[in-house]
Amino acid sequence: MKGRRTVNELHRELGRVMWEHVGMARSEERPWQGPEAHSPAACGILEDVRVPGSGAELNQELEKAGRVADFLEFGELMARDALLRRESCGGHFRVEYQMADGEARRDDENFCYVAAWQYKGVDQEPGLHKESLGIRTRAAFHKEL
Repeated sequence: MKGRRTVNELHRELGRVMWEHVGMARSEERPWQGPEAHSPAACGILEDVRVPGSGAELNQELEKAGRVADFLEFGELMARDALLRRESCGGHFRVEYQMADGEARRDDENFCYVAAWQYKGVDQEPGLHKESLGIRTRAAFHKEL
């Protein structure tokens, strides 16, 4: 690739995008809109990247570019999952899902599961698999009282 930006610059930009949009505190009001746009690649960070050399010899920059490409794919799944999860829980905080005192507002009725995303192929939507955590939700606990 013959762009102007190095793979290291791309990696730093990916980190910035992930922190701002998928980090510890996030909001649906961020610039990304919709699941397709909730990806680092959609923010244009792949544009104008330079990978010197060729694949014909040992090329550490090409190797690094492959790892950053993997980070991009993983970042897209993290962003998709963060957009889907409409609650604040654990170390992840959605500003629109908080209590009046600023504490996290969980939604155990809808999000009491472990999520795994399945690759379905190029240009295909990944599949979401959910496995229940098998614990009582707050609502179920209060009903028992």
